[in-house]
Formats: sequence, C-alpha cells, structure tokens
Amino acid sequence: MIESIGSPGRPVDKAVDLGCGPGELTVLAAERLDAQEMVGIDNSPSMLKSAAEHASSNVRFEAGDIAGWTSDGDHDLVLAAASLQWVPDHAAALERWTVGLASSGRLAVQVPANSHAATHVVADRLAHTEPYLSAFGIAGPPIDPVADHVLRPDDYARVLYRLGYIDITVQLRVYPHLLPTPHHAVGWVKGTTLIRFRNVLEPGVYEAFLADYERELVNELGVEEPCFFPFSRILFAARRP
Repeated sequence: MIESIGSPGRPVDKAVDLGCGPGELTVLAAERLDAQEMVGIDNSPSMLKSAAEHASSNVRFEAGDIAGWTSDGDHDLVLAAASLQWVPDHAAALERWTVGLASSGRLAVQVPANSHAATHVVADRLAHTEPYLSAFGIAGPPIDPVADHVLRPDDYARVLYRLGYIDITVQLRVYPHLLPTPHHAVGWVKGTTLIRFRNVLEPGVYEAFLADYERELVNELGVEEPCFFPFSRILFAARRP
C-alpha cells in the first residue's frame, strides 16, 4: 500500500490517514515517508484507544468522520487503507479529499474488492434465510458495503481523471493467503463484513448466525488444509498537478 504512493518528490510536511484503525499503518507511513506531521482519523473509540499508544511527536490521532473530511489544500498526502468501502458515494468523498491536497499532493487508497468471494456470498445468503431474515426486522439484512459502495477499477481511474489528477495508477491485486484450516476464514471476516450483522442482531441470535455461517462457509470452501484464501483489493494512487 505505502509502496504504491511512489516517491513523494518533495518532503511530506502534512499527511492524514483516513480510517486509521489501531494506528500501526499510520506510524509505518509516517516513518517510511519521513512525514513531519501525520494525523490518523477514525470514528471508533476502541480503535482510537489502541492507536493512542502509537502517538509520538509527529503522529497523533483524532476522532472524525472520514466521509466528510476535507481541508484547505494544505496536505501533501491523503492515505486511506481499507476504510473508504464504508463510505457511500466514493466519487463525492474523493472530491472532498482532493480539496484537502496541496499542489503536487498525493492520494493513496486501498479498498477490498471481494464481494464475489464465498465469505461474502455465504453471509448474504444466510442473512436472507429464516430465522435471521425476520430477526433483522423491517429494514432487512444490512447491506454489504463492498458490494454496494466499491466501484470498478476503471471507474476509479475515471473519477481521478475528472478530479484533475495526474500520474494515475489503479490496480486490482489478488493477495494469496494460506490459512491453517477453512475455519480460520471466519476469524478473518469477523472484524470486517460480519460486523454489520453483529451490530444489528441480538447477541444470542448473532452467535447462532455465526455458527451457521461457519458451517456453511466451510462447506463452500472445502476441507483442504491448509486453505487457499485469495483476497482481492483495489489500490489506486494519483498526484495533483
């Protein structure tokens, strides 16, 4: 992710990590890019509590809504790793982020692109069966943000071009992972796509959902050990003129 930024071409005086999570990537980016000031922003109190442990003289963390973040054209870098997928209307969000970049400032973003994967398909299928469908109430199962929000790689390229960027790079990359067993795939997604179900269902119902999900997912993935687990991501980077 950080490598996709390329050489900044000038010192990184001011940078922001939108959706910083526990802060490890924020610190790594600040170190690799020799950033004079790096701010990590997240809306999760628990993530910010963990991130606070990594604060230093040039790295700090703040609560905020990344969807509406912008600034006065004073940032050399806007970084967002695995966070933009939670935001609707990516074109509008990227336009706001672009306003925060100075001339020659860089944007670097990574989003998952795996709504087609068994981990997501099985979860959505199970959520639309009883007793879970009724448990979600009249609103129904929550949407999969990856399927609903994430654009195609070529669409990101078009958005960046229309926003006036140069040196545009957009890649779809598949990261091959080997998990000890197919059961470990559940742990992989409990903190990502399954959060939307955990936040809505009663604790007991969610535990039942999780048990049924694990059984169906393992049946889908097979019993081979280790389990080959490819994970697709879109990475894009660009520079303002």
